Amino acid sequence: MWRLPAMGRKLLILVPVLVTGVGCDRGAAVEATSPMTVRVLVRDINIREAGVDCAGTGPYVFLHRSAEYRLTDADGRTLVRGDLPSGTSVPAFEEDLEVKRVPTYCAFAIPVTVPERTDYRLAVGDQRPIELTVDRDNAEGPSLVAVVP
Repeated sequence: MWRLPAMGRKLLILVPVLVTGVGCDRGAAVEATSPMTVRVLVRDINIREAGVDCAGTGPYVFLHRSAEYRLTDADGRTLVRGDLPSGTSVPAFEEDLEVKRVPTYCAFAIPVTVPERTDYRLAVGDQRPIELTVDRDNAEGPSLVAVVP
């Protein structure tokens, strides 16, 4: 049976400590983060079935599945980046129109974990950032919310 020499065993113990920085004082405190959901309602009023995958239409075509996004703070520092999930169509009106396809909006929900800030923005692709409002009283949990006109 092959055995690692004593010096090799010490290095195997030391390498993970060096790689992860365990025991290193970097002088910076780790910032606390909270899970939230970025909720963006795109009021594109497209005719489609409610509850199906969707993307923004017309001037909002940049809001679609796999579009790159960055969640930033007021100073423009990137807090989270990723690709948008598919949106879900939601009825634009509460009344039952008694047809399968109705005027809808496209709603996006992006789960994120972010540090506490007073202001957040969602930048999608090269578009101007969308201002987000903090909603801690949302029935579905804390959210960062925007309605795109």
